[in-house]
Amino acid sequence: MAQAPAREYSEPMTRSYVLLAVAIVAEVIATSALKASDGFTRWGPSVVVVTGYVVAFSALSLSLKAGLSVGVA
Repeated sequence: MAQAPAREYSEPMTRSYVLLAVAIVAEVIATSALKASDGFTRWGPSVVVVTGYVVAFSALSLSLKAGLSVGVA
């Protein structure tokens, strides 16, 4: 019996999907903290919002640089 060839995973594509997942999680956390920030009058949730969006946009940018298409992102 012949064995099926092992799947090869592309390192850049795997990294781009991981970065996309990080971006999604960071964006969901930041968006969830928007209400708790009470119009950016409370410091703790406001820091979470700003940090979450910075992480989300950075991870999205890096995932697109790694080769992920904009249509997938």
